[in-house]
Amino acid sequence: MAASGIGRIVEIAEDGRHLSSERGFLLVREKNKEIGRVPLDDIATLLINAHGITFSNNLFYALSERGAIAVLCGANHIPYAWLWPLSGHHRQGGRILAQMQATKPLGKRLWQIIVRAKIEQHGAVLQAAGQDSKGFRLMARRVASGDPQNLEAQAARRYWPLLFGEEFRRDRNLPGINGLLNYGYTILRSATARSICAAGLHPSLGLHHHNRGNDMALADDLMEPFRPIVDLIVFRLWHSGISTVSREAKEKLAALTAMDMHSSKGRTPLGSYLDRLAFSLASSYESGQASLDLPLTPLPLEYVSSA
Repeated sequence: MAASGIGRIVEIAEDGRHLSSERGFLLVREKNKEIGRVPLDDIATLLINAHGITFSNNLFYALSERGAIAVLCGANHIPYAWLWPLSGHHRQGGRILAQMQATKPLGKRLWQIIVRAKIEQHGAVLQAAGQDSKGFRLMARRVASGDPQNLEAQAARRYWPLLFGEEFRRDRNLPGINGLLNYGYTILRSATARSICAAGLHPSLGLHHHNRGNDMALADDLMEPFRPIVDLIVFRLWHSGISTVSREAKEKLAALTAMDMHSSKGRTPLGSYLDRLAFSLASSYESGQASLDLPLTPLPLEYVSSA
């Protein structure tokens, strides 16, 4: 069992565990012997990344009461099932209605903001990694409403070879760097989904991602500007000789949501910034005006100071 430094991400990584709740705690047992416990109030995401896990219905009820997300992972750390609360905000009904009725022009403007932020983040990550970042800021400025030129994809095609080398291919089913990226994105995706539910929105109703089989389309949209932060963590792990999803790698990636971002209100942990982003999206749906709350600097402060 592993947890992030602030207890927001709890991972079950060993096979054959039994999970239950008791007096406000998540209990982890092996063969009827307690081997660990975590206060339920400290859990934002329960990440189940092992085989033969059993759990009580009361545990999932207790997590849902607290607005926590449970994620079941399959091969190569790819999530295949989610549990999230049906009711996350007192205005949920009205906000989901506004989300469903949002106009296409509004959705396109919101997607423009997200793509611009992601491409700027690509450039910042490459600069922090000591790579050529020329052109990414200019490309971000060229993104029009709805990204009709698909500059997001163009930026990605330039970005991956610069960060991980010409031979690298982003493939979720491959091990090594791809497995590390999968794990980090799962952490980020689950934290984003939790923030979406807390804001009273539905994670299946996306801005850009619309695959009918994707129950986390909106999470995939909102996490886009933060994906490159995962990439930079993986880049540094890779350069330190870590190329598998080891315990050390998990600890580094699980600490993602605790990293401080610079905002108009000072330092804000990335996990809290996801809350602010989701609430700003809910406000955009209700007002009809595209305005998203994103960090003032694209990278976490620890990377800005060391770049």
